[in-house]
Amino acid sequence: MGQILFTLFAFLTVIAAVGVVLNKNAVNAAMCFLLSLVGVAGLFVQLDAYLLAFVLLLVYAGAVVALFLFIIMLLDTQGGSPRRYSPVTIGASVAALALMLTGLGALLTRDRLVAPAIGSADGVGAALKPYAYQLFTTYLLPVQVMGFLLLVAMLGVIVLSRRLTNGEDSQ
Repeated sequence: MGQILFTLFAFLTVIAAVGVVLNKNAVNAAMCFLLSLVGVAGLFVQLDAYLLAFVLLLVYAGAVVALFLFIIMLLDTQGGSPRRYSPVTIGASVAALALMLTGLGALLTRDRLVAPAIGSADGVGAALKPYAYQLFTTYLLPVQVMGFLLLVAMLGVIVLSRRLTNGEDSQ
C-alpha cells in the first residue's frame, strides 16, 4: 500500500509541476503549484515527517500561494504569445535534461550497486521543544524581519500595479 501511495503522490507532484511550467494562464499555474505542494506534503507524510508536511501546507500552500494568487489577480496578467528562446535558455534546458537523464540512469542502476551497511543511530533532534525554544528566542528577530519584508513587498506590488484614473497625476 505504501508503494502505491508513494507512486500516486509522486505522479501528482510531477504532473502538477509540469502544469506550472506549461500553463500560460498565471492563475492556473499557481493552482498547479498548490497541487504540487500538496503532493510533496503527501510524500512527507509517507516519510513520517508530519511537522514538515504541516508546515509546508500551512506556510507555502496557505500563505505564499494565496499571496501569489492575490498578486496575480491584482495585476490582471494575461498569457501572451510565446517568446523566442535565447541561447542561454536553450543551454540551461540541455543541461537540465542531461542532469535528469543522469539521475534516471543512476536510479536504474541502483540495484546493481552495493549499499554500505547502515548502523543504528539515535534520533538527534527528534523532540520539538529545542526547535521551538530556538525559534522563539534566538531566531525571533529574523523571522519577524522576514515577515515585515514580505508585507512591504506585497504593499509595493499593490502600489505599483494600481491603475491611475483620469483625474490622478502620473508623477
